[in-house]
Amino acid sequence: MSDFAEFQARGRATLLSGGATHDTPMVEGAPRWGLGAVLRPEGEVVDRLTALAATIDAPGHWVHGGRTLHVTLRSLEPYRARIPVHDPLRRAYAAALEEAAQGLPSAQVRLAGVSAHQGGILVGARPEDETLAALRKRYAHALESRGVRDLEHGRVRDLWYVSLVHFAAPLTNARELVQWCDAHADADLGTAELRTAEIVQFVHTGHGVRVESLERAVLGGGGGVPPRPHS
Repeated sequence: MSDFAEFQARGRATLLSGGATHDTPMVEGAPRWGLGAVLRPEGEVVDRLTALAATIDAPGHWVHGGRTLHVTLRSLEPYRARIPVHDPLRRAYAAALEEAAQGLPSAQVRLAGVSAHQGGILVGARPEDETLAALRKRYAHALESRGVRDLEHGRVRDLWYVSLVHFAAPLTNARELVQWCDAHADADLGTAELRTAEIVQFVHTGHGVRVESLERAVLGGGGGVPPRPHS
């Protein structure tokens, strides 16, 4: 696990030195915001995260809340606007996820600590068990066995988090945002139980991002649960 205090210090320095980057609305083939495998928290902790994000002075940026909040397991492919139900890659992602989730318990993560980084603001998600690490490894193996290429080029996620804001324009109030992060650096939002892994599509709404579930696999022995089909 990466040192979160070190991550906070790097993010703070990046923003103060003018090193912030920003996202743009998704376009076909873009390397970011394509299909991803994620786990979304549920219950009161989501309300706390949403309320916290709403206090960030981030006009013009993508502020997340509710069902947009998620922990990323793996990025899967460049952006595509349309992914039909019977798309071969979508089916492979789903089958691999169900295989990886089989027999694993739900994941418990402590959501604590706020940090800026070059592209936004996040809350740390510290695993309190081995489920996320096991799911990540098992999913990578299940994808490889199906011939799915590695979009992440061998990257191993050693820092788990939930994004509160993605910058969507050049940053004009870096110092104020750093001060806000400093004031909330030790915020403790509580423990989240992550019970469902999902294949999701990210959709730009005009002022933010919506997360649409395409496929699901329930942790804790529940097996796969199909979402409402759409093309």
